[in-house]
Amino acid sequence: QPAKALWFDRSKYAYINFIVEDSKDVQVDIQENKMIFSCKSADDTNVYNEIYFYDKVEPKDSRERRYDRTINVMLRKLKDKVAWPRLTKDTGKPCWLAVDFDNWRDWEKEEEDGMAEYERYVDMLQDMKKGGAQPAMDDLDDLDFDTVVVSCCPAELKLENNGKKEKIKGFNVTLQDTILFPEGGGQPDDRGLIGEVPVLRVTREGAEAVHFVESALEVGSAVPLRVDWERRFDHMQQHSGQHLITAIADSKFGYKTTSWELGRQRSVIELDTPSVKPGEMEELEAVVNEKIRAHIPVTVQLLSADDPTVEKVRSRGLPDDHAGPIRIVDIKGIDANMCCGTHVSNLSHLQMIKILGTEKGKKNKTNLIFLAGRRVLKFVERSFSTERALTSLLKTGPEEHVEAVDKLQKSVKLLQKNNLNLLRDMAVLIAQNFKNNPNRGKVFSLHRKDGDNEFMNIIANEIGTEDTVAFLTVGEEKGAGLFLLAGPVETVDTLGPRVVDLLEGKGAGKKGRYQGKAGRLARRGEVEALLQQHTRLHSSEEE
Repeated sequence: QPAKALWFDRSKYAYINFIVEDSKDVQVDIQENKMIFSCKSADDTNVYNEIYFYDKVEPKDSRERRYDRTINVMLRKLKDKVAWPRLTKDTGKPCWLAVDFDNWRDWEKEEEDGMAEYERYVDMLQDMKKGGAQPAMDDLDDLDFDTVVVSCCPAELKLENNGKKEKIKGFNVTLQDTILFPEGGGQPDDRGLIGEVPVLRVTREGAEAVHFVESALEVGSAVPLRVDWERRFDHMQQHSGQHLITAIADSKFGYKTTSWELGRQRSVIELDTPSVKPGEMEELEAVVNEKIRAHIPVTVQLLSADDPTVEKVRSRGLPDDHAGPIRIVDIKGIDANMCCGTHVSNLSHLQMIKILGTEKGKKNKTNLIFLAGRRVLKFVERSFSTERALTSLLKTGPEEHVEAVDKLQKSVKLLQKNNLNLLRDMAVLIAQNFKNNPNRGKVFSLHRKDGDNEFMNIIANEIGTEDTVAFLTVGEEKGAGLFLLAGPVETVDTLGPRVVDLLEGKGAGKKGRYQGKAGRLARRGEVEALLQQHTRLHSSEEE
C-alpha cells in the first residue's frame, strides 16, 4: 500500500515527507524523472510509492533522511526558480498525496537558503519531538473497546462547515458502555468509530452518552468502539494543563479560576482579577514547567457525596442532574479538583506549557491564554514558517520585522492619502471639462475602476444636477461596484429603483441622489440608454 505524503515547493527544491512511523528497510531510488519509495511499517506492512515528477530533477544532488515518524526527501530541481504547480506528471492527484500548506508559500524573488538550513530546521523539530511516544490511556488496555448498541433513533445535527451551519440527518446511538467522552466541563467531546461508522458528536443526556452517526446501527448488536487518540490526547494535555495553571495561579498569586475554554488552537482560563502584575505570568509559566519536569503523578479517585474529603477539594459545583460517585482528579501535592474530563496520568506527559499572554475579559476578569504539549510544537513550527516568510518579504532580520511593517503601514497610509487627494482633483477636472463643453448633453455618464463614493459625489456637486442627470460608477467594469445617480429630484425618484434593478444591486436615495452597490456593472449601458430615453421624452414634453 502507498504511504501518505505531504509535499511543498521551493525555488530550487521540491520536498516530500512520507508519513510512516517506525519505518524499516527504507529504500529511496531517485531518478531523473521519477522516484520509487519503499519500506516496511511497524506492523510489517509493505509500503510502496512510485512518483513520476512534474519536471526533471538532479538525482545526485537530491537527498533523503529517515526519522521516527517520517522519511523526508529533498529533490533538487533541474531548472531553478521554475514553480511546480503539482508534484506529479499526471494532472490527477493521488489519494495519498496532499499539499503541506504549513510550509507552502510564494517563493518568487526569495533567496533560497538551501539544503543545509532545511536540514538544520528538520533536526531542530525532531529534537523537540523526542519526548517519547504518547502515554497509554489510564483506564484502557487498548484504544479499542467492545460494547453493545442499546438504542438507535433518527436525529439531526447542526455542524459548522467553512463558517456555514448545516443540518446533517443521522441517528442518535446509545451504547451499553462507552470510552468516548461527551462534551462538558469546558472540554469538547471525543471523536471515534463505532465499527466503521464515524462518530460526529458525543453529548450527555442525564447519565447517558449519546453518539451521533450518519448510518443506522442494529440495536442489540455487538460493536467495537475506537477513540480518536490524537484528539483525545490533545484534550488531555490541555485539560491537565489548565488544572495545573489554575492551581499555581491560585496558590502563588491568589487568582481564582471562574471558567475556562478548550479552543481548537489555544485555550483560555478566566481569572477572577481585573489585571495581573508585570512579571507574574512569566513566573507562573516557569513554575508550571518546573512541575512538569518533576514527573508528578496525576490520579483519579471516585468518592461518595458524603465523603469528608469532598469538602476539601476545589470545585465550581456539580451539575443539577449529577448522579453517582464524585470524580476527583488529584495532582499529587498540588491540586485536587472535582472533574469529569480526561487527563494525563503524569505531568511529564504535558511536555511543556506556554502562556501566550493575557487580555481583558468580561465583568472585571482577566483571560489567560495558553498552549500545552503538542500545540506548543505546532505553534513553534508555524511561527518559524511565518518568520522565514516575513524575512523573505521584508528583506530584514526577524528582530526588525515589527519596525519594517510599521514603516510599510505608514507608507501605505501616506500613499492612500495622496491617492485620495489626486482623485479629488481629478473629479473636479472631470466635472469642469464637462461643464466647459458647449456640446454637452443633459446626461453625464462616467465609469472608473478606481474611486469611491466621495469621488462620485464631488463630480456630481461640481457639475450641478438641476438640469443634468449624472450616472457614475466605480469598480470592476463587468463585475460588482458602486453607483450614483444624481439629477432633478423627480427624475431620480422615478429612475432610481429601475437603475438598481438593471444593475442587480441595492440602493436608496433622497433629495436628488440615489446611490448604492451594483452587482453587475456590465449592464451600465442599459442604464445609459434608459437615461437618454427618459431625457429625450422629458424634453419633447417641455416643447
